[in-house]
Amino acid sequence: MYFFRTVTVSPQLPERISRLKELSYNFWFSWQPKALELFERINRDKWQELNHNPVKLLLEVSPDDLARMAGDQEYLNLYDQVMAELDQYMNNQTWFAEQYPDLAGKTIAYFSAEFGLHESLPIYSGGLGVLAGDHCKAASDIGLPLVGVGILYKQGYFTQYINREGWQEAHYPFQKYNEMPVRPALTEDGREVIIPVDLPGRVVYLKVWQVQIGRIKVYLLDADITLNSDHDRGLTAQLYGGDRETRISQEILLGIGGVKALRYMGINPAAWHINEGHAAFLCIERLRELVQAGVPLATAKEAVRASTIFTTHTPVPAGHDTFDPDRVHRYFNHYYGLLGVDRDSFMNLGWDPKSHSFNMTILAMNLSAYCNGVSQLHGNVTRKMFHYLFDPIPVEEVPVFSVTNGIHILTWMSRELRELLNSYLGTAWHGNISNPEPWHAIGNIPDRELWGLHKSLKKKTINFVRSILQKQKTRNQEAAENIAEVAEYLNPEALTIGFARRFATYKRATLLFRDKERLARIFSDPERPVQIIFAGKAHPADRAGQELIKYIYDISQEEPFKGKIIFIENYDMNVARHLVQGVDVWLNTPRWPMEASGTSGMKAAVNGVINCSVLDGWWPEAYNGENGWAVGRETGYRTEDDQDRDDAFHLYSVLEDQIIPAYYNQTDGYPKEWVDRMKNSIKTITPQFSTERMVKEYTDRFYSQAVRRGEEFTANNFQVASQVQDYKRFIKDNWHHVTVKSVEVESDREFKAGEDMQLTATVYLGPIPPHDVAVEVVHGCEGDHTLVGIKTSPLTVEGQSEEGVYRYKGGFTLEQGTCGFTVRIRPNNPKFATKFELPLASWAANF
Repeated sequence: MYFFRTVTVSPQLPERISRLKELSYNFWFSWQPKALELFERINRDKWQELNHNPVKLLLEVSPDDLARMAGDQEYLNLYDQVMAELDQYMNNQTWFAEQYPDLAGKTIAYFSAEFGLHESLPIYSGGLGVLAGDHCKAASDIGLPLVGVGILYKQGYFTQYINREGWQEAHYPFQKYNEMPVRPALTEDGREVIIPVDLPGRVVYLKVWQVQIGRIKVYLLDADITLNSDHDRGLTAQLYGGDRETRISQEILLGIGGVKALRYMGINPAAWHINEGHAAFLCIERLRELVQAGVPLATAKEAVRASTIFTTHTPVPAGHDTFDPDRVHRYFNHYYGLLGVDRDSFMNLGWDPKSHSFNMTILAMNLSAYCNGVSQLHGNVTRKMFHYLFDPIPVEEVPVFSVTNGIHILTWMSRELRELLNSYLGTAWHGNISNPEPWHAIGNIPDRELWGLHKSLKKKTINFVRSILQKQKTRNQEAAENIAEVAEYLNPEALTIGFARRFATYKRATLLFRDKERLARIFSDPERPVQIIFAGKAHPADRAGQELIKYIYDISQEEPFKGKIIFIENYDMNVARHLVQGVDVWLNTPRWPMEASGTSGMKAAVNGVINCSVLDGWWPEAYNGENGWAVGRETGYRTEDDQDRDDAFHLYSVLEDQIIPAYYNQTDGYPKEWVDRMKNSIKTITPQFSTERMVKEYTDRFYSQAVRRGEEFTANNFQVASQVQDYKRFIKDNWHHVTVKSVEVESDREFKAGEDMQLTATVYLGPIPPHDVAVEVVHGCEGDHTLVGIKTSPLTVEGQSEEGVYRYKGGFTLEQGTCGFTVRIRPNNPKFATKFELPLASWAANF
């Protein structure tokens, strides 16, 4: 192989439309229909062929097409309008500036292994990446000073083809960055940003690329440069590809390389957000920085923790990245001296006593002030999953919170529906999506008008699906008659179900096929036909997931399902957009409680597509009985097969008894009950499950707190951080003294709701002063050998009877029913971010 350099030569844009280049590099275009129309009008066929990539379009379009646009007054009017809207967007006063003027310019760094911004930048695999992309878009909308950090994958996730036998084939085309909406990050003097990262026995160099998303930037790291060996150039080739060596290398490049890149560019974040455990090594690099600057490690831990937020998305233990200690030692032994620790002390930063491995989630939890799941149910699941790390603490008090995911509404709502809403709600809702008040006006939209719009979107989706199938069959060299018959697939008048997501086995894509005879009767009813469209990728190493795809494909070739069950290949943001905007029902059948959130259903709901879902992830928070349908029960089962059988039976019943009758019960040409559910879905789900609401919630609950805590803990030569670590060390060294010696309560009698029960507790604290602990009554309902619905009421110190022995008094208000209560002592420090930042408690033994 010989060396060569490439140079990108693009057509000269006419001066009158020269800002198209600027627009093509700002992903603001991706949620602005008029901006998208600007590119589409230049050459509609090429726009589709290039999968809506504006940079590549401007590289390949003919000068004649550009000259024609520059002379088209209608086009120029649209161009002027779009550029005016972009300028207004970039310069408007924002929610964040109004709410948090004291935090202006204080950057939040958001690290994620993947970002799903648009199909023109395919460096995402699914929900996690798209969530990260939507998070960034909402941050831009509200003016949050956020900067993203990720990896620029040369081959992306993978391109999925379905072959003639129905098997998934994974292809890895190389991305040409000069043809994508990314640009090299440059220093002030115009040099490319390249930073070194140490890996065992060598240095890997990372080139930094920049992506513009409205007001904010995301920086992407790339090892595919000539400074690196061929092996190391491949470290950033594939998302979730390679072996464990590749995985730990990628996560070091992301976490440690990401911190180095920000520092090199003069960006010094005030708060840090770790989006899933892949990026948790950023904490190690931040510790190294502080220790090398002379800060003691224990103090550095408190300073790092104070300004860090961690979001976990994984509800199953196998989904959390772990590495064996020998591998971690090989990659990090050079950090021992830099941190002043031995091997065991380093391992303890992320040690998992259950698996005897280094756990990235535990690393992130140990070094973050705030940890959250991505739905209320997922928060509960995560607290149970990691309760063993907080053994003295009740499960429900484990310090894991929840911020339910959302979606970027303007990205996922169809332009046709957006225009209809503008007619009846005005346009002010665009900048205040999370306010529920304007959405009540959905009821003013005439039923017939909304239904007509939905039917036109369904036809558009069906035509899109047919075009994909025809291309797939042509590529697979199928017979001409097989290609031609695709034109008859899918009936635009039939009830159409959509199922599109990652093909992991727990998502149960084939639950609908558990009773094929019953399903055949449902799908073959000539008076009330039903059809379903599937899409989704299985990880190339997940054979079981690939077999699910093969199984669905095989059934789709059988009678009576042919043309009614469809699987389309290469699920990406473009495919997702068509499906969530144009099917009738969005089906979601995960095995409860294994769905962390599930944002695809939100995307469907805001388009008036009605959810039929297991009560998992986000759906228990959204479902109100009138905006969709629920399947199964919120409970565990003795075996997975019992649960699958029960859920499948319920799914068939819901289809036959509720969904199909509601769709086909039409009067005057439209189904009144169905349209009511559509309106209810849009009205109730859009504001609550938007990333505008989500990012505002992160800002109010975590970002603003983390920024202020970070500043407080580092001020005056890390005075507060040092005090907190001194406090923790003192408490841990002396906690063995702490005991509840006795509890005295009122004699048994019949109590009435609303009365107070008084208690007196005698406790021994040893050398710990009373102001360093909280003594409290813990009360709630009796559960399975525990208390649930826990509430606490403080007891007040009344006096000291002897050295270290204190008498506390107080009470709590009784509620109706059977109440359980006890007394405990826990560490208490006003500088703690959460009540159990130090997870110690001493409980009354009996009384």
